[in-house]
Amino acid sequence: MCKWGETKSCRVWVNAVDSHTGQGHWAIKAVDACMADMVDRLNAEGRLTRSCCCGHGFVDGSIIMQDGSVIPVKEKI
Repeated sequence: MCKWGETKSCRVWVNAVDSHTGQGHWAIKAVDACMADMVDRLNAEGRLTRSCCCGHGFVDGSIIMQDGSVIPVKEKI
């Protein structure tokens, strides 16, 4: 797991309800560095992510998908 603040830029889908414009769109966002490759792969496969956090060594991490499902991250990825 990375330390808080270690990020990498990823292209992610922003839902209309989460967007200041009210429109869904792709955007470049900072993602925990240790999870960025997984988030990139999921989004490239059409499995759109909504949010994620690795837990930074304090708690288990997770990736929350656009459909509401959660992928737990319990070990270093």
